[in-house]
Amino acid sequence: MEQTITILGLESSCDDTAAAVVRADRSILSNIVMGQNDLHAGFGGVVPEIAARAHAERLDICAEAALKKAGITLAEIDAIAVTAGPGLIGGVMSGVMFAKGLAVGTGKPVIGVNHLAGHALTPRLTDGLAFPYLMLLVSGGHCQFLAVEAADKFHRLGGTIDDAPGEAFDKTARILGLGYPGGPLVESEAKKGDPARFKFPRPLLDRAGCDMSFSGLKTALRRASEAVVAEKSGLTKQDRADLCAGFQAAVSDVLAEKSRRAMAEFAARFDVTSFAVAGGVAANKTIGAALRQAAQAAGFRFSAPPLKLCTDNAAMIAWAGLERFQAGDFDDLTLAARPRWPLDSNAKPMLGSGKKGAKA
Repeated sequence: MEQTITILGLESSCDDTAAAVVRADRSILSNIVMGQNDLHAGFGGVVPEIAARAHAERLDICAEAALKKAGITLAEIDAIAVTAGPGLIGGVMSGVMFAKGLAVGTGKPVIGVNHLAGHALTPRLTDGLAFPYLMLLVSGGHCQFLAVEAADKFHRLGGTIDDAPGEAFDKTARILGLGYPGGPLVESEAKKGDPARFKFPRPLLDRAGCDMSFSGLKTALRRASEAVVAEKSGLTKQDRADLCAGFQAAVSDVLAEKSRRAMAEFAARFDVTSFAVAGGVAANKTIGAALRQAAQAAGFRFSAPPLKLCTDNAAMIAWAGLERFQAGDFDDLTLAARPRWPLDSNAKPMLGSGKKGAKA
């Protein structure tokens, strides 16, 4: 019976509308993602109001497509898992309200999932990774090292004190006029560039611990770009490629070194050697290779979800909801959307806090 537990997952925290059907035997029956790149490309980044409207228009279409591909009906699912935060509040609200409507109409329980927990628990879906393990969550909006001790227990070892790497990639693409989304475009340009031409800093490597910073690196790239423009009255294709390569190398070096420190701290605390990475930036091949090499050198098992499960998707939300379902942990119709929702509630806020709670 337990192996046939079936969860419908819904994700709408940023600019991807997604729905998926996942079972307890770790089978992904469907995983539909409807992107919005075409809606935001002209603005150089995600416009929250446009994203929220698109989610509201697409969630039912996406969920219907996921059920159809899975070959099941709403009556055959056991629960509805939905991203309840953190994220762009309009999009999160769209998903939560849609999930509540499905719950009322079907009589099925609703489970609010922390989007970050979805990423952090993905290695259990893809590789069956046992607790505890070290997780590097590295994405457009987040970057942190987490000791994942249980489906609802996370301890943060460190993280970014300002920009997330994905945010820095997007801003770099904007500075260099590459377009949106920035991550894949910068990576593509970097393949043609010389990473040694520009001497970019490796922030916080001179400080102990696992905290990171990427805001200054982005500023260094802007200044280097402006210096080239002042000298040549513009950027050549090779200049742009070299800037991208140097920037990517700096991010990769920082993440690899901080990962080595996090692995040492984790192994000393738990005497376990499993290291996983997830989030959109984990799809970058240069960064992924550097992290894999760091893990191998430290004697850690390395786990990285396939590309389609690194970026935002609903399969990870369904799985995180399934873990709560198996523990008998449900929500009700008072479930609220949360723009901020740190995984480690006991950790000191890294990016400040306010009336809405800690940012990270």
